[in-house]
Amino acid sequence: EAVRWYRLATGQGLADAQFSLAVMYRNGEGVPQDDAQAIRWLRLAADQGLADAQFNLGVAYDTGDGVPQDGPEAARWFRLAADQGLAYAQFNLGVAYDTGDGVPQDEPEAVRWFRLAAEQGFAAAQYTVGLMYADGRGGPQDLVAAHMWLSLAAAQAAAVERDISIAVRDGVAARMTSEQIAEAQRLAREWTPTVEP
Repeated sequence: EAVRWYRLATGQGLADAQFSLAVMYRNGEGVPQDDAQAIRWLRLAADQGLADAQFNLGVAYDTGDGVPQDGPEAARWFRLAADQGLAYAQFNLGVAYDTGDGVPQDEPEAVRWFRLAAEQGFAAAQYTVGLMYADGRGGPQDLVAAHMWLSLAAAQAAAVERDISIAVRDGVAARMTSEQIAEAQRLAREWTPTVEP
């Protein structure tokens, strides 16, 4: 029954319905699992500017799931979704710039995208930007910022990721003065996530 309603809505060009139908085909929920149909509906929604569809199409091209693997095409879709403020897409675009997968390797650009996702509260981005600040990758080393981002990541991560974030943060703290640690802790306490458009 849901498939019938989604099909009616997709006939009216509703991107959300197209995206929902793509997910149903991808997972075989209410319809036979069909990667080609999933990509078809995903592309229709993505072409209308639906950020979740753009991100998922980027993932498909990144992994080669239902389409040929294509790093530049993945980065293109990630950028479209990232420009709309989707934290997952910003993080994946940061990974692309950090590794040079589909775009020229550019650590300052990677930090920029990681930071945008981190500022929205995305834990993996907070951890990654913390590491980059600690190592001085993509810009000057900033131990206070590194400690703050790693603390924020640890506060919301699951068990193993939390332990890793804490261990890395404590390693950074070993290189800091007590005043720097106090400042990082204050910044972490006062931090609030941004809300992207």
